[in-house]
Amino acid sequence: MNRIPMSPSAVALFRALIGRADGPRDRILLIEAGSVEWHSLTFAGERHFLQLRITGSDSDAMLERICGGLGDAEFSIPGRTVADIAVVGAPSREPDGSFILTIEALTLAED
Repeated sequence: MNRIPMSPSAVALFRALIGRADGPRDRILLIEAGSVEWHSLTFAGERHFLQLRITGSDSDAMLERICGGLGDAEFSIPGRTVADIAVVGAPSREPDGSFILTIEALTLAED
């Protein structure tokens, strides 16, 4: 099995998104991920990109639980604050009934 290299913040964010889905963990597949360092004059953090596939007969319900209110959601990631998170574009429904969605987020280091 190939693992996608991810920062600890990206891994925690992915786990938090799985938790929002409130379904079997093996139904949310990580297709692609990336993180880059981000800095402003007063903050340091990372920008994250996660592309997910949600499978199964109730993939639409799991998609709604992940995406519903995402921008206002509170996340518990040790040492980090999720300053911004959003679904990029519209999730696409695949012929097998699964959904593919892309999420971008900014996490800031807590000092």
